[in-house]
Amino acid sequence: MKKYKQIDFYVSVILLIASVVFSLIILNQTFIYTYFLVGGWQIISMMVHTTNKWFTQKGGDRYLYHFTVIVFVITALLGIVAYPFLFVFLILLFAAPFMALFYTYICYKEVYIKMKRPLDDLK
Repeated sequence: MKKYKQIDFYVSVILLIASVVFSLIILNQTFIYTYFLVGGWQIISMMVHTTNKWFTQKGGDRYLYHFTVIVFVITALLGIVAYPFLFVFLILLFAAPFMALFYTYICYKEVYIKMKRPLDDLK
């Protein structure tokens, strides 16, 4: 579990940095592809965490993040069917980078704070 969580954290960091660099180099609408790349990685990771029940207890940061993503996805799907919900796509456009940063923070906290052994402090 710890190895996967470390990989998850570092892949998230690399994808975020690469997305920012790509968006600054290519100044047009193709930056949207980076949303799908980063978001796709996060959704895969969410499924792995949920399947293995890693840090998904009720009231935790990851649980809150999963719940928020589910609400956004359902509302966005409603936006395809019902016009009044279409505003969610605009909210997601601005919220997605902050959600990606929050997800990376969750990964960092799980690897380097929650999984730290008590004897590590005795160095």
